[in-house]
Amino acid sequence: MSSENLPQSPEQQLRKPRVAVVFGGRSSEHAISVVTAGAVLRSIDRTKYEVLPIGITTDGRWALTADEPDRMGIADRRLPSVEELAESTEGAVVLSVDPGNREVVYSEQGSVPKALGEVDVVFPVLHGPYGEDGTLQGLLELSGVPYVGAGVLASAVGQDKEYMKRVFLSYGLPVGPYEVIRPREWRQDPSGARKKIVDFAAEHGWPIFVKPARAGSSMGITKVDALEGLEDAIEEAQRHDPKILVESLLRGREIECGVLEFEDGPRASVPAEIPPVTSHEFYDFEAKYIDAAAGLVPAPLTEEETAEVQRLAVEAYDAVSCEGLVRADFFLTEDGGFVINEINTMPGFTPISMYPRMWQESGVGYAELIDRLIHAALRRPTGLR
Repeated sequence: MSSENLPQSPEQQLRKPRVAVVFGGRSSEHAISVVTAGAVLRSIDRTKYEVLPIGITTDGRWALTADEPDRMGIADRRLPSVEELAESTEGAVVLSVDPGNREVVYSEQGSVPKALGEVDVVFPVLHGPYGEDGTLQGLLELSGVPYVGAGVLASAVGQDKEYMKRVFLSYGLPVGPYEVIRPREWRQDPSGARKKIVDFAAEHGWPIFVKPARAGSSMGITKVDALEGLEDAIEEAQRHDPKILVESLLRGREIECGVLEFEDGPRASVPAEIPPVTSHEFYDFEAKYIDAAAGLVPAPLTEEETAEVQRLAVEAYDAVSCEGLVRADFFLTEDGGFVINEINTMPGFTPISMYPRMWQESGVGYAELIDRLIHAALRRPTGLR
């Protein structure tokens, strides 16, 4: 039975929709997810929705957390965590996998489980593996609970940069040169794996970028200017993912574009440009979240360039079968063409993040953006669609 067809009780019909904001998680992007959740909790319209914050600790426990967004930001370069926000060090939140029951239960050892009420929609603001990669989406499909954002397949493809690029290529989207080294290659023939990277650099030139294939927020990425820096870059990438992606340097301007699901289908925002960051090697984690490097919104592009990047962003959204939202990242190369670098199915989502800023400039404010995403989720059934 799909969630769309579940019968509603009189209590459901009278009360406001209950939104579970799920955040944190087991990935290296845990802290950024907490920051994102704080922004959503601060801005969601409490006159329209009841809100239930649920944090996932770094070891995977679902915890009932305080609804205190002011404690969820970056303070003095210190990153927040679910462990600091959890109301108990042992209690756990449990979501039923029975599609006929959306009840959320909280239990602690030695205590009677407490019902927290039914959840109408989940707003998952997890980044990286174990949340943005289709795993949480699969659980919510089993539970029959609508959720914001991409489904299982699109989330998985959007997380794995290798398969993302393969899908883009199959749809004729322009993709830059890349190489993939899988975990089995590292185990069985590490010298051969390293040779593949060196041969790639010889063909496409230094510098190259070595990055985890399935991580985000610029975690684990190293710009490698010469052979001497390769070993450290591989080690850093493998701290986040045993599968490594290697990309050549694309010389040009970094352009981003947001896609949002409206009632009549996906639309693209005005694009933004990430200017060169002089204090960092590239637009890395610290530039994005600690030093808050400013992007240019809207990007200084011609009308033709703007229309082209908007078209490509929607094509990328459709190619991966996305839903809800996507941020598509491009390079405008020196020859005047766009190359797509990647998409993010749950992009940075604080008010100062590029995705909300692009939509703010497009006429959709932050609170309205949250509202539209929730309504888009409620319009869709779970299951095959």
